[in-house]
Amino acid sequence: QIQLVESGGGLVQAGGSLRLSCVATGTILSNFPMGWYRQAPGKQRELVANITSRGTTNYADSVKGRFTISRGNNKDTVYLQMNSLKPEDTAVYYCTLGRDADYWGQGTQVTVSS
Repeated sequence: QIQLVESGGGLVQAGGSLRLSCVATGTILSNFPMGWYRQAPGKQRELVANITSRGTTNYADSVKGRFTISRGNNKDTVYLQMNSLKPEDTAVYYCTLGRDADYWGQGTQVTVSS
């Protein structure tokens, strides 16, 4: 059974940085993409960034230039480095695995204070 466990969320002031981590365990689909979604209160869940097993990345326009997604060498870990954080980045961040985000983590809260 595949499980995704996120860590690294927390409270940070605007302009600060956080690094989210996600480890996938179980039967790992190491050649599948991994990614990060987020959901803010009262808003729809949205894609933040994703990365293929070969390292091709894709970002939401709202985070380009501020966030960086990367993958561990063993391909079952994904990171999201978040810099220059803004209050509008406040959300629950979810890690995903699979071509269609088939597997989801439980989420980690990121709160950016102004």
